[in-house]
Formats: sequence, structure tokens, C-alpha cells
Amino acid sequence: MDTYYAALTRRSVRRYLRDDIPDEDLTKILEAGRTAPSAANRQPWRFVVVRDPKIREKVAAACNGQTWMADAAVILAGIGVPGESQKWYAVDVTIAMQTMILVASSLGYGTCWIGAFDEDKVKEVLGIPKEMRVIALTPIGKPSETPQARPRKDRSAVFFLDEFGKGFTI
Repeated sequence: MDTYYAALTRRSVRRYLRDDIPDEDLTKILEAGRTAPSAANRQPWRFVVVRDPKIREKVAAACNGQTWMADAAVILAGIGVPGESQKWYAVDVTIAMQTMILVASSLGYGTCWIGAFDEDKVKEVLGIPKEMRVIALTPIGKPSETPQARPRKDRSAVFFLDEFGKGFTI
């Protein structure tokens, strides 16, 4: 699947088959994040790949009780290291996470961006040091549903030509 198609067809999946992700596919997904761009190439990120079902259940509970997350083969936690890039670490982790989400989608896996979580509980479950920050999580797995596209704002409401508020059409 090409990148454009993966970006346009990616959906937030909340139902997963209990199938594993082959190591070859997981390696591709993770490598895409590892090689993602970051400010001044500081790479202020760490990722916890949660495969153990019992730990996935604990992480899902720490994500405001979104227990469906535990059904995915993997939960990926994106962690920022503020000391490595005080200003941009959260953006850099976000870029890497989105890159992995797009690659997962291109390989036929479902994901769902998770920003609703209790950071202290996630840190406790995953043993993340206090000085680091949990930026986002995503389950990754074979979807058991194909959600419909959700409504998007009209192009004229989000794109402007040369200055804010100036109409732009193609």
C-alpha cells in the first residue's frame, strides 16, 4: 500500500483480532519510528513495546479503562526525554508515533491514537523513569472491524493561500 493511500484510509480501530504480529512486520513498524525525523536529530524518544497480555491489560486500565486496547497484539507507548530536547521532544515523539502508525496501516494493521491516560499509572506499569514523559500510546493489531471515515472539515476551512484567512482552492 502506498503512503498516500495509507494516510487516507487509516482509521481509529477499537476492535482487534487476537492474532500476533509477525516479528518481520513489527520490525518494519518500529524501524519506521526509529528513523523518523527529529529536531536537530536528537531523537528524544523511547518506546515500550508491550506484548505480554497481562501487562497490556494493566496499560489499558491506566488508559482511563479503555480495556479494548488489550485485545491488540501490541500496545506501543511513546515516551519523550525532555532533557534531550527541552522544546521539541513531544513533537518529535508524535512524529515518530505517527510514522509508525502509517506503516502499521500500510501493512494492514489497525491502530488508535491514545491520548487519554493516567501518566503516573502508565509509568508505574511500564517502569518508566520519573523524568521522562508519556506522550501517547497506540494499540497495534489485526482489526476485526473497518470503521467508516469520520466527517472532515471542508478544505476551505483549513487551507489558506499566502496568509491566514485568504481563500485557497485547487
